[in-house]
Parts: sequence; structure tokens; C-alpha cells
Amino acid sequence: MSMSDKCIITAALAGAATMKNQNPAVPYTTEEFVEEAYKCYNAGAAIVHIHARDPQTGLPTSSLEQLGEIVKGITEKCPIIINLSTAIGIGVSPEDRIQVVKTFKPEMASLNTNSMNFALGDWKNHVVLGETVFTNTFAMLTEFAAAMRDAGTKPELEVYDLGGVYNTLFVAEQEGLFVKPLHFQFVWGVLGGAWFDLANFKRFMDLIPEGSTWSTCGVGPAQFRGAFHAAVEGGHIRVGLEDNITIKKGVLAQGSWEQVEKAVKIVELADREPATPDEARQMLGLKGGPELP
Repeated sequence: MSMSDKCIITAALAGAATMKNQNPAVPYTTEEFVEEAYKCYNAGAAIVHIHARDPQTGLPTSSLEQLGEIVKGITEKCPIIINLSTAIGIGVSPEDRIQVVKTFKPEMASLNTNSMNFALGDWKNHVVLGETVFTNTFAMLTEFAAAMRDAGTKPELEVYDLGGVYNTLFVAEQEGLFVKPLHFQFVWGVLGGAWFDLANFKRFMDLIPEGSTWSTCGVGPAQFRGAFHAAVEGGHIRVGLEDNITIKKGVLAQGSWEQVEKAVKIVELADREPATPDEARQMLGLKGGPELP
């Protein structure tokens, strides 16, 4: 198969919000993160996306020591690509958010493209249960992009609505800010962002520059809906307990690894194959592993 027939599967292991009381398989400790990453690698994932957690409380943490233990453990266990979050959690300062890139110089990191309302909602009764403003200014977009360029880190441009694409297109014209081609991730189903439907999908695809790579990431039921479309349209797929706690309607996933297994089946039904970490490195133009301090 040619590289165009390969699909890169990412597993987002924890995120900043999903807790064990929602799904007991969400990792908190270093050991849990390492074991889950290894299971995802064996299931067919090429990338793991990491938000560190406080091992005692399970809450998201900006602790570089805790994150470093997770990165070191995964790196020693298997050759999977590590993608670090620069969102981290609510209330973390821009300085702490980008410090993970400056410290570890990972192969990939998330780069969020616009400020937005970010909410948790009761979709049956249409009531907002909790919300925050997720701040990602133009200054942060350019400063984070420059830090990633200097670290040799590939930005994964997180796009929650069309504004994120337009913001990226605007700043991408600055000389030397990005190493092209760009890599986008469409994030569907966040309350405050774009819902998944074919019209939104087509508009996103029409806007991104020719030659860009892209992945789809959906919250809840949008996870596998987006995965099916990415599989047949030549894109890549993100799954994981950060985004969705189930494997099918009403059934909790045993872990992110089980969702990876389902994504592999979807990819194969589309006559493609899951990319290995080394194939994904070649496809995305990555430099190789993180630098541990």
C-alpha cells in the first residue's frame, strides 16, 4: 500500500475532564498512562495524546515533573509518537501551557486556534451544566507556533469551528512561522464549537490549504461518526477516553485501546491500513522522539 492508503490513529488517553467515576479506565498515575499507551500501541495506534493528571486527585496538572515521568515511561516502553497537550486544563496560564513544549520538545503538540465558549451540557434538556471561556488569542497562536517551530515540534492545529481555520490561514502567512504542510484536527461536538454534519465537514475541507494533512476528533457520538468519514476521505482518526467514554451506545469502553481496535476495523473496511509510528513520522515530517530534561 502507498502512504496515502495509511491512516494514522491517535489515542487521547485522559484529557482534562474525564474522570474515573465516568469510566474507571481513565489513567491518573504514571503507571496507568504507560500501560494504556502500550495497549494502544499494540492495538494499532501510532500516536498518544497526553494531558498529565495528579495521581492522587485525578485532576489535570501542569506539573512538569509528573508529565516528565509519563513521557519517559512511554518512551521507554514503546516507539509510539507522543503528542503533548498545550491546553492542559482550566485556568492554566499561557506560560505554563507552552512550557511543556519548551521543556520536552515533543514530536507533536496541540495548538489551539481560537478562543471559544467551552461547555458541558445536558443535551436532552438543553441545559448548560458548566462552562468556561477557552482562551486562545492571536498572540498565543503565534507565540506557541514559534515555540513549536524552535523545538522542532509539529503543531496539531485544533479547529473547533470555522474561525479556527481562518485564524490559522491568517497567521500562517507570516514568514517562517510554520513548517508546511500544515496538519489540522477537526474537533466535533464540543458545546460551543461546531457540531458534526456533512455540511460542516465539507466547509472545513474546502478551506484547508492543498497538501495539508488532517485528522478528525469527535466528542461522544461524534467520535466514530467522524472516524467513518475520515477513513473513506483519506484523513486520520483520533479516539480515546478524553473524547468519548463508550465503545458503543450505552457501553463503557474498556480503555482507549478498545476504541483504537474499533478504529482499526473502520480503517480496514475502507481498504486502508493503520500507520505504524515510523510511517506516521514519515507522513507528518516528524523529527523523532521527545527530549527528556
